[in-house]
Parts: sequence; structure tokens; C-alpha cells
Amino acid sequence: MTERLKGKRVLVTAAGQGIGRASAIAMAKEGAQVFATDINLEGLSSIRDGNLENIEIFEMDVLSDDSVREGVKRADPNVLFNCAGFVHHGTILDSTDDELEFASNLNVRSMVRTIKASLPGMLERGEGSIINMSSALGSIIGAPNRFIYGTTKAAVVGLTKSVAVDFITQGIRCNCICPGTVDSPSWRNRVDALGEQLGSREKALAQFVARQPMGRVAKAEEIAALVVYLASDESAFTTGHTHIIDGGWSGQ
Repeated sequence: MTERLKGKRVLVTAAGQGIGRASAIAMAKEGAQVFATDINLEGLSSIRDGNLENIEIFEMDVLSDDSVREGVKRADPNVLFNCAGFVHHGTILDSTDDELEFASNLNVRSMVRTIKASLPGMLERGEGSIINMSSALGSIIGAPNRFIYGTTKAAVVGLTKSVAVDFITQGIRCNCICPGTVDSPSWRNRVDALGEQLGSREKALAQFVARQPMGRVAKAEEIAALVVYLASDESAFTTGHTHIIDGGWSGQ
């Protein structure tokens, strides 16, 4: 274990799987006291398999004001990693008001909720790093059948820049991460769903990989490495930016 994040108290949402889980583990290995949260308690419990004593797990529902307030009070973070989100499939013509409302609540308003709860403590201490999960898909590049997801993830970029500029002189940094396609349980579920439509999971997987210039999708641990950097003092002069980590997808 190294000490890049020694003294940091980190609150992570959606830590039960994928990028959230990988990031919670990576930050704990770097010496942070990590508070890993999710509504998926079964997923959270597996984080402790690595015997990392500096990870505390508890249930927190990012759609609930009360749950977030209690979670933030418990963690008292100087680093907040907002990782919760959901990917809807379809064009604007396929979208429903209920789906758009759900995605807006989970992909955007949940971050508003956690940031509003965490900022007072950060401001009192005069330092804090907020890291929001956006996507290369949205304000960076478009992709077919991702209207709701792209719309809400683009909003995260605006949210990030607004928070960054409002508190830039008060020790608060706010950045967002914009990944391309990442290997995770939720991505595998989307591959399976597309495979049912195409009649073959192999065809579905080939479609996802075909848009990746590197010929593969990212590992969650590769995104976690960027999370660690943005949580650390090594990124002390970095705020208000979209950090694209998409294997060259948007650079074609």
C-alpha cells in the first residue's frame, strides 16, 4: 500500500460493481479512508474480500435526500466520487417521460444531491475534490440509440464546470471523467440484451468492440487509476475539466 491518498476521506457512490468498486479499492490501496456506498449490499460486501481495513461499506440511496445526508455525515468526505448512473437504450422517439425522469434523477440530480450535502464540510476545511462520472458519449461524441444517456451525461459536464468555477477560490476542485466503453456487469448486460436482438452475443460484442480504435473495451481498473489521480494532491491545479479516457474513440 502506498500513501498517495493518505489523509483523504473518500465517499464513493455505486461502489457495488464496475468502476465504482474498482475505484473504491484503488483509493483504499493508496491509503485513503474509503466509504463505499450503494443500494446493492451484496455487491458492496465483496469489496471487503481484499481485507482492506480502510474501506467502510454502508447502504446509501443517492435518490434520497435523507439517505445522502446521513451518508455524508458519516463519511465527512474531502473527496467525493459520484459514480451512480444508468444507460437507457433508444432514440428520442423511443424515449418516455418516465425514462427521462429516472435518468435525470439518477445520472444528474443524484450528483446535485451529494455535492450539496458534501460542500459545506469541504468549504469549512478549505479543500475538497469532487469527481463526477460523465461519459465520452454525450457532449464529446454521439452514439446511436443513446438519446437519454447522452443527454443526461452531457448535463453532468455542465454541472461539473459550474461547481468548479463557483468554488475555485475556496479550495474546491470539481472534475468529470468521460470514459468510452468499459467492461462492467452493466455493460455485459447490455451486450446480452443486444445479443438477443441480433441472435448472437458474439455479434453484439463485435459491434461494441468495432467502435474502439484499440480493438478492446476499457478495464474498470484503468478508469480507477484516473479517479485516484483526481482524488490526489497531484491534480491540485486541475479543475473544471472533462477528462476523456476512451481509447481514442472520440479522437477519430
